Amino acid sequence: MKENIKRLNLNGKEIILLGTAHVSQDSIDEANTLIEEEKPDRVGIELDDGRYENLKNPENWRNIDISKVLKEKRGWVLLANLALGSFQKRMGAGVGVKPGDELKAAADKAESLNIPIELIDRPIQTTLRRAWAKNSFWGKCKLLSVLVSAIFDKEEISSEEVENLKNSSEMDQMMGELADYLPGVKTVLIDERDQYLASKIWQSFDHGGNKILAVVGAGHLPGIVRHLNSFAAGESAPSIEEISIVPPPGKLSKILAWAIPVAILSLIVAGFFKGGAQTSAEMLLNWWLVNGVLAAIGAVLALAHPLTIFISFMGACVTAINPFIGIGIVAGLVQAWVSKPKVNDMENLMNDAASLKGFYRNRILKVLLVFFLVSIGGSIGTFAAIPSLISVF
Repeated sequence: MKENIKRLNLNGKEIILLGTAHVSQDSIDEANTLIEEEKPDRVGIELDDGRYENLKNPENWRNIDISKVLKEKRGWVLLANLALGSFQKRMGAGVGVKPGDELKAAADKAESLNIPIELIDRPIQTTLRRAWAKNSFWGKCKLLSVLVSAIFDKEEISSEEVENLKNSSEMDQMMGELADYLPGVKTVLIDERDQYLASKIWQSFDHGGNKILAVVGAGHLPGIVRHLNSFAAGESAPSIEEISIVPPPGKLSKILAWAIPVAILSLIVAGFFKGGAQTSAEMLLNWWLVNGVLAAIGAVLALAHPLTIFISFMGACVTAINPFIGIGIVAGLVQAWVSKPKVNDMENLMNDAASLKGFYRNRILKVLLVFFLVSIGGSIGTFAAIPSLISVF
């Protein structure tokens, strides 16, 4: 038996797990062959409703409303989704396979044989938002660096390297490196999803049948097998509700969201009582200039529209003391308004997301780039301005 195929017989339930590399032609062939040979009662696929719909209808990208995304504070989620997608797309480019083709092939084969499909993965938005929420400040910084490098890294990946992703030794090494570098992300992306996938596979038997074939990423095989064995040993399948929600901000985050604005305003008011209106005005000017200049630099680096640069400069000092909206969102909305995305931007979104030049060329991606760089500049400006205020005081 191949190393990437696991067969389990648990309490009269037959489970076949096919571990794939998500951009592998061999994985497509294996999925088609295994489903046809085994003819399971159900086929589980490592997808959620949204990703399954996108695989079936790639034109869904045309329906993106970038302004709505920013208003709903989903800019980081979309950026992360595009980063992961562009990385997988680059991996598959050398073998002529698009990300998720083996999952789509498995779904198509099951449908052609009238075999019911089970979508067993957690929604990608939930996974990404949990990964962000469960990270420390330093972890968030490292996660951002990984996302940026995933977008702009041009390293060629051979077909042999892609196929090696199905080998446990290669995968174990990668998981070990991820756990060391970003333990919070590894917990959410791998460990929690192992539990989620195993639970959904086990629950699939409630829908009928005694034989299920599940097509999942090879990295999930050990965790899924471990969880399934524990279920069969008498442990009830855990509730997946807890890992299906985005944890609310912690008390410290809530306190800081208000503490920083209150501290800044208090310092400026104290400056007025200590040194009069001139001191207070000088502090306000420093606050405005430091925040505005650094936010505007972010907009300039994104080659934003002049109006976007001006708004970033003028508005950063205000949004920095407003816990409800950041200057990155404001700048992104202005950029989307003055440079409205066109149909070809929608059509070329995923292709353009694979290169730095594409981010500057595509109007949707330009909005995200403005949002990202202005947010970073504004955040740096907030903390950089505090020593200036203290020195004036």
